[in-house]
Amino acid sequence: QVQLVESGGGLVQPGGSLRLSCAASGFSLDRYAIGWFRQAPGKEREGVSCISRSDDRTYYTDSVKGRFTISRDNAKNTVYLQMNSLKPEDTAVYYCARYYGPLKVDTACARPAFFGSWGQGTQVTVSS
Repeated sequence: QVQLVESGGGLVQPGGSLRLSCAASGFSLDRYAIGWFRQAPGKEREGVSCISRSDDRTYYTDSVKGRFTISRDNAKNTVYLQMNSLKPEDTAVYYCARYYGPLKVDTACARPAFFGSWGQGTQVTVSS
């Protein structure tokens, strides 16, 4: 059974850090581009960061550049999102999903509808 499971969310103060994990089962993560997306109440789901299938190219939306880092551990079949210097506007439910197709990672990441096998999400709340 193909499944992605997110974990690592929580409540953190502004300026703090969290590391999200996206664990895959039923398939090999290294065969797919993987994306992290987030959705805040009343807002559309947006691509936060994606990593390509073959050469580990990465994409970050402008608001998280320099603060978030995406990485993969193929041995653990897991993709991570290290989030530093968190801001209240980072508060959202974070999801991971997979993509297999011809689009480059920066193009695909802007199109959540192209991704599939969505996890259940993990809540990130940044508040003092």
